[in-house]
Amino acid sequence: METQPEKYDVIIIGGGPIGIACGLAAKKSGLNYLILEKGCLTNSLYNYPLNMTFFSTSEKLEIGGIPFVSNSAKPNRAEALEYYRRVVFSNELPIHLFEEAKKVASFDEGYKVTTNKKSYLSTHLIIATGFYDIPVMMDVVGEELPKVTHYYKDPHFYAGQKVLVIGANNSAADAALETWRKGAEVTLVIRGPELGRIKYWTKPDLENRINEGSIKALFNSTVKEIREKEVAILTPEGAKIIENDFVIAMTGYQPNFPFLKSIGINLSDDEKLYPAYDKETMETNLKNVYLAGVVCGGMDTHIWFIENSREHADRIIEKIKGVPV
Repeated sequence: METQPEKYDVIIIGGGPIGIACGLAAKKSGLNYLILEKGCLTNSLYNYPLNMTFFSTSEKLEIGGIPFVSNSAKPNRAEALEYYRRVVFSNELPIHLFEEAKKVASFDEGYKVTTNKKSYLSTHLIIATGFYDIPVMMDVVGEELPKVTHYYKDPHFYAGQKVLVIGANNSAADAALETWRKGAEVTLVIRGPELGRIKYWTKPDLENRINEGSIKALFNSTVKEIREKEVAILTPEGAKIIENDFVIAMTGYQPNFPFLKSIGINLSDDEKLYPAYDKETMETNLKNVYLAGVVCGGMDTHIWFIENSREHADRIIEKIKGVPV
């Protein structure tokens, strides 16, 4: 005989910083809740480049009023991982790691959440799934080759190799500079006429490397085809073929739109795919289903960050409880 699924007041889907913030707010309000995370704790942060430094200061990355002390004003990836781990364990937050929510369906007055391991019932749902798990593809021939990655981790891997970095923003800048410093021959391909949003302490460094010719930059250019030992690029001067060992495509990431649609959350009918939600309560077009964090921005993944979306947690729990957190 099948056992009745566990019942919660709130299930939080996503165990990143904002999902954890929602858990802290739920605990403070005395709610019975559970956090589900498809990967490791703060899975997205774990997959950031090893040497990454945040734009924000540590106090802007704090959640639940818990101090974040770092060695410098702007913390790095390792410090952030340690901070959020300590927050979760010291507060004994109930979080199931490596358990992915696969399906959500209406059930009585709430919802049934089915994961890769079991099912749960909940009156309220909070979707805090971020956007870092699904890269924006270029849709070019050869993108599926093993030499192509949409995630950059460690520059040592590319030492002595011919590397093509695609993108104009911070991730591309870091990949280009770090791999070049490890001895890679780097070409940077940028769709527009100039560099994009890059950390103020990184941008001059990259500009100097480009100006001196250490890193070759192709502006107003796009990749046409990726081959085993070369890449075809469309430039204002015509097509160019360059020798290549690896491609690091920093083309951005997107929320899991199929999952949102499968739940029944409405998306805008333009290319931005903004999910429907009330900006005051964070409640979607579905009763008792809420969005929190960067998932709220649709394809505009630059709108929401930890520092300006951590307040979503209190808004949601206040709506659920009907009283300020």
